[in-house]
Amino acid sequence: MKKNKTIITKKIKDIIKKDKEVFLTTTRMNYPFIPESGENDIVRDVSGNKFIDLSSFISVYNFGINNTEIKRAIEKQVQKLVHPGFTDFYAEPPIKFGEALLKFFPKKFGKLFLSNSGTEANEAAIKFAKLFTDRSYIISFYNSFHGRTQGSLSMTSSKIVQREHFGPFANSVHVPFPYCYRCPFNQNDSKSCGFACIDYIKKYALSKEVSGKEVAGFFVEPIQGEGGYIVPPIDYFKELKKLLEEYGILLIDDEIQAGIMRTGKFIALHNFGVDADIYTFGKSIGGGIPMGVTVVKKGMDIPAGSHANTFGGNLLAVSAGEAMLNHIYKNKNFIEKEVKTKSELFMTRLKEMQEKYEIIGDVRGIGLMIGIEFVKSKKTKQPAIDLRNKILQQAFDDGLIMLGCGESTIRLIPPITIEKKNIETSLDIIEEIVKAEDKNNA
Repeated sequence: MKKNKTIITKKIKDIIKKDKEVFLTTTRMNYPFIPESGENDIVRDVSGNKFIDLSSFISVYNFGINNTEIKRAIEKQVQKLVHPGFTDFYAEPPIKFGEALLKFFPKKFGKLFLSNSGTEANEAAIKFAKLFTDRSYIISFYNSFHGRTQGSLSMTSSKIVQREHFGPFANSVHVPFPYCYRCPFNQNDSKSCGFACIDYIKKYALSKEVSGKEVAGFFVEPIQGEGGYIVPPIDYFKELKKLLEEYGILLIDDEIQAGIMRTGKFIALHNFGVDADIYTFGKSIGGGIPMGVTVVKKGMDIPAGSHANTFGGNLLAVSAGEAMLNHIYKNKNFIEKEVKTKSELFMTRLKEMQEKYEIIGDVRGIGLMIGIEFVKSKKTKQPAIDLRNKILQQAFDDGLIMLGCGESTIRLIPPITIEKKNIETSLDIIEEIVKAEDKNNA
């Protein structure tokens, strides 16, 4: 196996030094990655180091870096107009984008709100749910991530650092997610674990903390993202939907990281056979240009002036998004097969590694949204946080870009268009590192 060895040049060190002088601290990775250019699943940094991208730059480049159709749409629109003041004036490109998006939804859906990011899409969904139901509370899961602006942050419950010092929060309640590898109810199989979580919601959250008659919406991620790439039991959302319908609570589906074909379906929640009442999108929806979208049913609307923004409907974003959506619509069957085939390549090899190496506690995922959870031992399941971080660093040194999530999980979210040869190379790099670390851990 031929590997690239990353060289950390003076230029890289100087840029990082300047970054720390100019910007507030955010969530920078420990490894010094400074991308400059790329093509599909390959990216180069400012010093010419070459990497295979298993991050899609946080699930944004679902169809690869510098996608030809998306780039052409941006170049065409930038010659005309960029900002149309869309919430005050009218524009045609956002309508074309909206019509392209709604082709992927059941006929009962037909109203959109456009914003600039996933967290804004979720902020809109909170307001809309309260407006549509005339109720004030929102429920979400522990381990969830819905954004860091104040309303979205009230639902986020992934890491304490994300919430510390920023309260008090809006009317929000958190309940356990069916994290079956670490079941909070100590159940032994995934079905009983999932339904124990449902029972908890009914017996505790809706009986002791807040009346179901006061809950406007329940926010879900089909697969928890930042929380650890946690996949619920297949029937979980059907049971949850039944419970919500008993109380007239809207199901709000955050598709920001899992959506847009990443799991093999345009809407990730559809893997579980359930429709939501409100959907939110971000990340990849703008083809690499910042955009958020909130989708509601045809009969729903809001009073003029109750919600708006300045930059929603940006013409570059909607043009890029429309180009991507048209590509998906024309090639949907092919894309579904590609995701399935590539997922099997990853999962087969990773499951084999799980059997062989003590430090891999769990491998889980749907499509090309895959998590590898690292532990100190399979028996104790103690999270191997430092080890996970060390593996990320070593992978970077060997020319592979990956991201962490949860306590000790690595997420694999390559472009859907990743070449099969680069899947094999990536897995070779991962296994070589894991094999060495597993031996050191023994």
